[in-house]
Amino acid sequence: MLRLALCQANLTVGDLEANVERIGRDVSAARDRGADLVLFPELALTGYPPEDLLLKHGFLREAGEAARALAADVTGIVAVVGGPDGGAAAGGGPALHNAALVLAERRIAAIYHKHHLPNYAVFDERRYFAPGGQALVLEVRGWRIGLTICEDIWMAGGPADWSAAEGRADLIANLSASPYHRGKGGERERLFAARCRRNRCGLAFCNAVGGQDELVFDGHSLVIGPDGAVIARGAQFEEELLLVDLERAAGGGGETRPAQADDDRVATVSLAAPAASGPGPSLPPRTAPAALTPEAETYRALVLGTADYVRKNRFRGAVLGLSGGIDSALTLAIAADAIGPQALTAVSMPSRYTAAENRHDAAELARRLGVRLIELPIENLAGAYAAALAEPFAGREPDVAEENLQARIRGNLVMALSNKFGWLVLTTGNKSEMSVGYATLYGDMAGGFAVLKDVLKTWVYRLAAWRNRDGEVIPQRIIDKPPTAELRADQLDSDSLPPYDLLDPILEAYVEQDRSPAEIESAGFERATVERVAQLVDRAEYKRRQAPPGVRISTRAFGKDRRLPITNRYRPCS
Repeated sequence: MLRLALCQANLTVGDLEANVERIGRDVSAARDRGADLVLFPELALTGYPPEDLLLKHGFLREAGEAARALAADVTGIVAVVGGPDGGAAAGGGPALHNAALVLAERRIAAIYHKHHLPNYAVFDERRYFAPGGQALVLEVRGWRIGLTICEDIWMAGGPADWSAAEGRADLIANLSASPYHRGKGGERERLFAARCRRNRCGLAFCNAVGGQDELVFDGHSLVIGPDGAVIARGAQFEEELLLVDLERAAGGGGETRPAQADDDRVATVSLAAPAASGPGPSLPPRTAPAALTPEAETYRALVLGTADYVRKNRFRGAVLGLSGGIDSALTLAIAADAIGPQALTAVSMPSRYTAAENRHDAAELARRLGVRLIELPIENLAGAYAAALAEPFAGREPDVAEENLQARIRGNLVMALSNKFGWLVLTTGNKSEMSVGYATLYGDMAGGFAVLKDVLKTWVYRLAAWRNRDGEVIPQRIIDKPPTAELRADQLDSDSLPPYDLLDPILEAYVEQDRSPAEIESAGFERATVERVAQLVDRAEYKRRQAPPGVRISTRAFGKDRRLPITNRYRPCS
């Protein structure tokens, strides 16, 4: 039997000292519970992704020192920890590798270098790392365990297949920092099960958990048998030390499949049995928990991403403008769940166009959540701006300039509160609005973190309904009322935009799937509407470039996922 521990830990980029301390505690905890082998996520030492910290020589030197210090305390167990490693490139020059460090008996006993380096979507690993060219198989307590890192298990060919071929490995261990998007967990399970069946060996997938800037890592670590069946499933969006006892039948062919190592492609390292006494009594039977529903996992991703952005950047709390509309209501609920209502302040900033029911709904929501609400009317401030601009605006009818002034006054007020009290300003705009530029620069876009930046409006409603599943928290009137910016009399979003149930599918196709207007039209949408939406999206690029970061929950979020030039005259026509 092999007792395996998977530590899906929430580590912080750049905090080498705290990361080493945390990893050391978890190594000890796994050893105390009888584990033979404990796995940690990809680049656990540095946090993921360290980005251009990897270009700083001092950072790499300190990371190497941290790895050696960590190894010096590892006894009685084998620990595999992700970290950077300086090695030799194919041409003989220096190179940096994304590595799995094998720690045993107070030393770094072996090192595996990641082979497949992703360079798409949010990934740009080829900017920093050179690919490894060899598989590494560990022999631990009679088991042969092939090491891989993240993308190595997603791509056919390479170390996972090399290790498994002709019986070299009973189990593939995968250290991962696999970012979340809606449905990602199901994708992983289906692909990994197919890999296991094809290679006739098991898989232990150890994933990171936590928020890092715009990315969220969902944990959801897995142990899968050679038949593709899930043996154990880690918690989603929570830290966990997951322990699993693997019997030979669950691990693969074992001694009946003799290893035939290829010295050029597969290296084998034998390690002494970690503990002479063995793992002890078997663990109690464990049932893999069911995966969360799409709404539940999306909501929890937003909560975790917001919580970690506030916590890891050491903000004292957060503040947001609360209008009485659906977007700010959902943002407030997510923030209250993320950092606690006591660390949150909501600000109502009514103008002459603010309906009395919206002021009431905002107050009721704050009361239900236990969030402090302060009211700062802006009518006098708007009048002062109008007086100051009377001369240059003389002879011109009021238009969007006056409307946007109201949003910018509100932005100034929440930023002043941020400066005074050290609070993070949460913006409340959604992806549908950001896509088409239905937002005010230095107004409702002013802030430090955009909770709903990657959430389409139709999903805002879905998440609000999900949050109310066990009882009404967000007042139903907020969910039911027609959306409005309330910057002029009788204003509705539908005055400026197609209905959201029409707009959002077009945005999904154009932004997330990169389909052309002609392709979208062929799916049954009116060409004039598609072309108008595409033009709005393209023209708003300069606004989005100035927007704060926000939680990524889709396959293509604004930011690292979608990098288009601001100065750009290309307009797709087919």
